[in-house]
Amino acid sequence: MSQKVLLNSREVNIILHRLACQLIEKHLDFSETVLIGLQPRGRFLAERIKQMLEQEYNVTNIQLGLLDITFFRDDFRRSDKPLEANRTEIDFLVENKKVVFIDDVLYTGRSIRAALTAIQSFGRPSEIELMVLIDRRFSRHLPIQPDYRGRQVDAINDEKVKVSWVENDGEDSVFLI
Repeated sequence: MSQKVLLNSREVNIILHRLACQLIEKHLDFSETVLIGLQPRGRFLAERIKQMLEQEYNVTNIQLGLLDITFFRDDFRRSDKPLEANRTEIDFLVENKKVVFIDDVLYTGRSIRAALTAIQSFGRPSEIELMVLIDRRFSRHLPIQPDYRGRQVDAINDEKVKVSWVENDGEDSVFLI
């Protein structure tokens, strides 16, 4: 199985700074905005963006939650292997807040559709945006597009995009496999 490096650690860092700056431009003080990382892989991007906003851009009072969408997916009963749910960690209401969903890769759009359903348990947001590190733009099953994207990738269906995070995999990188 061959793999091609799409982004190295330095390029990932540059993209994270750009995404953080785009959030600041749109949301300013974050008083009406909450960040929601989609479990499991969106967690790393969401935590990194929050940390960057606080430490490098001096933004305070950022609310970050983690949302598990496992049982909201339309395909969760179609798998032969048992699904492993992750924890949802949202200790605030999203009622009338601007919600920014954060995930590592946007592929078919089904995870985002599931997240739209799952977030309703925590209130009715005034607005929902989507931030992704990688947008596989020609693979969509649903009409969902990101508001913030790190990089667009044209990958055919049997190719996979693997995002590695230093917190989980020892390095920041993105591969096309």
